[in-house]
Amino acid sequence: MNKHAKIFVAGHRGMVGSALCRRLRERGFENLLTRTRSELDLLDARAVNAFLTAERPDYIFIAAAKVGGIHANNQFRADFIYENLMVEANVIHGAHRAGVQRLMLLGSSCIYPRDCPQPIREEYLLSGPLEPTNEPYAIAKIAGIKLCESYNVQYGRQYICTMPTNLYGPNDNYDLATSHVMPAMIRKAHEARERGDAELVVWGSGTPRREFLYVDDLADACVHLMEAGYDGPLLNVGMGADVSIRELAETVMDVVGFKGRIRFDSSKPDGTPRKLLDVSRLAALGWRARVGLGQGIRMAYRSAPFVAQQLPAQPPALPALLRVLSAGRAAGAAVAATTP
Repeated sequence: MNKHAKIFVAGHRGMVGSALCRRLRERGFENLLTRTRSELDLLDARAVNAFLTAERPDYIFIAAAKVGGIHANNQFRADFIYENLMVEANVIHGAHRAGVQRLMLLGSSCIYPRDCPQPIREEYLLSGPLEPTNEPYAIAKIAGIKLCESYNVQYGRQYICTMPTNLYGPNDNYDLATSHVMPAMIRKAHEARERGDAELVVWGSGTPRREFLYVDDLADACVHLMEAGYDGPLLNVGMGADVSIRELAETVMDVVGFKGRIRFDSSKPDGTPRKLLDVSRLAALGWRARVGLGQGIRMAYRSAPFVAQQLPAQPPALPALLRVLSAGRAAGAAVAATTP
């Protein structure tokens, strides 16, 4: 990637998009192309085509998506499948029409079957039924993968797909009605501590196991792959280790400083029993996650809007983290251009 290349980051205000912008700038890429939703509605095919044809970026990262936790996915099923399908179709087709050769679509680990073997390998895609609670979102993401694959085969494009595990970090969504498990738990534990509650109520049984990746690690992996010219099949991006929801709650409580007990609400759904990604393919390409769960939760908590405004001014943690990531990558092995 040329340092002067024009790079369009779709969804730059979200958690993933903002992390990508941070990482790209840290790597010396300053010619970033961004648009807010009021400036460019990615659901409007005509507007997207006009924008990409006029700007003709060299690279595109599609981080824009409608996302949410179990409750939001289950309640707003039509919104999740429609908006995600349209964003992917409009940007991918618009990129092709504008002559953009390199594009990365960021997906989700929910594309895999509910009961597939663990850890989940990339080839398990479409090998069984999906988790019912987020099936519409998953189908939209699978369609995006197949769009990329089809443009590559028919037109010789280099449109690649990364499938991250559960993400958390700066600019996460802490709305309890629509958020994922990590930000919801952080906010609940914080508010329980502030109120002096005796217990923290956690949805489900506490037994499902989940994998969590700090969002700046994901951004590092994505930029790493694009800089290396990766041109292979979809890749999982994760930690390669998981924890139970009970263990997650205990870690969050420790970070937040909540001293009460946990009460599990078994009337609420658990979702998929286990979701751990096999990241051996990405590891073979020279990349591994660096931010541990406890460290990541501490940084996420300090950056949460209901906490950050209460903290004294201090040097930000993210630039230091990015310098660590850069140093680690510089010392690592060179990445092959295709999957071995």
